[in-house]
Amino acid sequence: MTAPFEIHHAGSADKTAAAPATPRQVPHRGGPPNPSAGALREKFGKAIRRVDVVWAETTVFVLPEAVLDVIRWLHDDPSQQYDYLADVTAVEYRDLEQPLEIVWHLRSLPYRRFLRVKAQLTKNRPLEIPSVWSIYKSADWMERECFDMFGVRFVGHPDLRRILMWEQYKEGYPLRKDFPLRGRFSRAEQLRQALAANPEARYSMEELSIADAFEDLPSDMRKRVRGGEKTGE
Repeated sequence: MTAPFEIHHAGSADKTAAAPATPRQVPHRGGPPNPSAGALREKFGKAIRRVDVVWAETTVFVLPEAVLDVIRWLHDDPSQQYDYLADVTAVEYRDLEQPLEIVWHLRSLPYRRFLRVKAQLTKNRPLEIPSVWSIYKSADWMERECFDMFGVRFVGHPDLRRILMWEQYKEGYPLRKDFPLRGRFSRAEQLRQALAANPEARYSMEELSIADAFEDLPSDMRKRVRGGEKTGE
C-alpha cells in the first residue's frame, strides 16, 4: 500500500515566517540574504565563492565541481527543501575575459524561498558542468536547450542532444556572443543546405517510405530509429 499523498502549502514548513506581503523600499544591493546562503557557507565552506543580493534576490556562486553536491543538499535537506527547479540557463558576456555563467533557479515551496545558483566556466577550457537530472527530472529539456544554445555539456545527462536546432546543424551555438547575426554561412549556402536536406530524414522508421532517406541519417540517429525512437520529437 502506497503512502498517502501529502500536500505542502507554500510556506508551511517555516512556522515563524510572516504572512506574505509585497516588499517595499527594497535596496538595490546589500539587503538581507536568503537564509539558505548562510547555511550553504556553513555546510560547504570554500565551495561557496560569494553571495550577492540584488533587488532582494540572492545569488550564490558555487565552484563547478561542487554544483551537484550543493544542489542535491538544497533539494534533500529538511531545512531547505528546494523542491522546484524553475530554470536552467546560461549567461555569456561580451568581455572575453569574463567566464560563462551557468544558472539554476531554485524554489523551496515549503519555505517560500527563491535562490539563484551560479557556476562560472572559463572559456579556454571545455564547457562542462554536472547534470542535475538525477535530482530534478525536469532538468532534462532545460539542459538540452542550454546545450543547444550555448554548447555547455551537462555531464551525466541521459540524452544530451539538440532540442531546438536540428541535429545536423553546423553553425554553432546561437546564443553565444561570438555567433554572427546572419549565421556563419552565407544566405546562398544556407539555401543550398536547405534544398539539399532530405525531408524524410526527420521521420521515424515506420514513417519512412524511401529507403535512401534512412541511409542519409547519421549513424547514432539510425541506431535510435531502429530502436523505435521518433527523431522528430
